[in-house]
Amino acid sequence: MRYGAYAIIEVLGSANAVICIDQMLKTSDVHFLSKNTKCGGHTTLVMGGEVSAAQAAVDAVKDNQVCEVFMSAVISAPSDELRRIVEGK
Repeated sequence: MRYGAYAIIEVLGSANAVICIDQMLKTSDVHFLSKNTKCGGHTTLVMGGEVSAAQAAVDAVKDNQVCEVFMSAVISAPSDELRRIVEGK
């Protein structure tokens, strides 16, 4: 499926990541794409959807923080290369 935008959030810890995924899915029409945990427990979440839905998902997490959000972004009209990286194709 091709998404118009990606919503990206970085938090610390898998439990916080699950809470943020839940918040994002409940507040807007996005789909979970990937969760990647790296050194130190930093977890990056990527959700896909339309631009407005991706922005609403990021705003929901930033406005109702249950944990520290280290980074957030909305990437609209992602390139084919980025799609392959995120969606693992």
